[in-house]
Amino acid sequence: MDKADIGWLMVSTLLVLMMALPGLALFYGGLVRSKNVLSVLMQVTATFALAVVLWFIYGYSLAFTEGNAFIGGFSRLFFSGMFNPADGTYAMSGSVTEIAFACFQATFAGITCALIVGAFAERTRFSAVLVFTAIWMTFAYLPIAHMVWYISPTNPGLLNARGALDFAGGTVVHINAGIAGLVGAYVVGKRVGYGREAMQPHNLPMTMIGAALLWVGWFGFNAGSALAANENATLAFLNTLVATAGAILAWTFTEWGIKGKPSMLGAASGAVAGLVGITPAAGLVGPVGALIIGIVAGVVCVWGVNGLKRMLRADDSLDVFGVHGVGGIVGALLTGVFNAKALGGPGLDSVGAIAGQLWIQLEGVLITIVWSAVVAWIAYKIADMVCGLRVPEDVEREGLDITCHGESAYHS
Repeated sequence: MDKADIGWLMVSTLLVLMMALPGLALFYGGLVRSKNVLSVLMQVTATFALAVVLWFIYGYSLAFTEGNAFIGGFSRLFFSGMFNPADGTYAMSGSVTEIAFACFQATFAGITCALIVGAFAERTRFSAVLVFTAIWMTFAYLPIAHMVWYISPTNPGLLNARGALDFAGGTVVHINAGIAGLVGAYVVGKRVGYGREAMQPHNLPMTMIGAALLWVGWFGFNAGSALAANENATLAFLNTLVATAGAILAWTFTEWGIKGKPSMLGAASGAVAGLVGITPAAGLVGPVGALIIGIVAGVVCVWGVNGLKRMLRADDSLDVFGVHGVGGIVGALLTGVFNAKALGGPGLDSVGAIAGQLWIQLEGVLITIVWSAVVAWIAYKIADMVCGLRVPEDVEREGLDITCHGESAYHS
């Protein structure tokens, strides 16, 4: 047991919690119209809480215990076996208690589920969101987490065995959630008046505060994934700082060149794009590689929320796929490049090994896309059958805050 490692992991868990509540909630809340802000805050809060409870009951066990290449077993249901009250002993996971590791990973599951709600914001029934979350987390998040992160000398996860690199969740969190969000945008359908009526963010200062909290919390997300207060954590910490700053500037100058004016929303979105891009690479590349990944993610995600979004013709309300899906793919692939020692990374011994690693990274990306998309489509259809995915048009026009939750964010 290392008390410094346990202390850092507990702080990191709190930082990831702050990313979701209040960070992501405020980021999303500011982007919707004022009549729907509480509904988005409520959806982020409730999906996060639901994911944490399911993680405690069976999620951790299925993701991080011995099973097969795709899913774990049931030996840790309700975190059983982690603590023995009879003699006060704790099961260990490396240098930290397994309870600390399981709590840290619970916040990852929670924020991944919460990310998705931005794609179908302003038009989806609250009950349907909860039904979808329970199904998707069980059959998409848990298997992907097991495939990528479960290490075992005898029966590791499928992608872990293949050598896929994902330090803090490029595939497990961002591509996974981005694809589920995109499928949701298609299945739920476009908002009433989309493309004909103005749907401007109602409170950009709120979004800026949310983005800032996300950036601060993301140090726990990335540097905490070292699972120790060690040298690797400091590398991930630096890379999270540098990549995000580079992405903010890249998005700002790209938007400035295209639209003639640099926007605050663009800078905030650039921060998130950079954070997403560096997530899979955080402890696996050098600082120069991190800066390049941030810059590339910033530029490509501008296209993701503009050109690609028009091509896809989906009303992804808050650009979950354009930022998290696209940024996650960029980061996952470039991790395979800048992991090489010749390019400043700590991993691949030769430049010649990059092509092979890139192929492995691409495999991970494609498996995550297909798996998440299929499960998401089924989950949305089940939620629709159980309680109806979409609110009636008159309810949508009045706003979900009053009609679904009986309260209003602002009073005149």
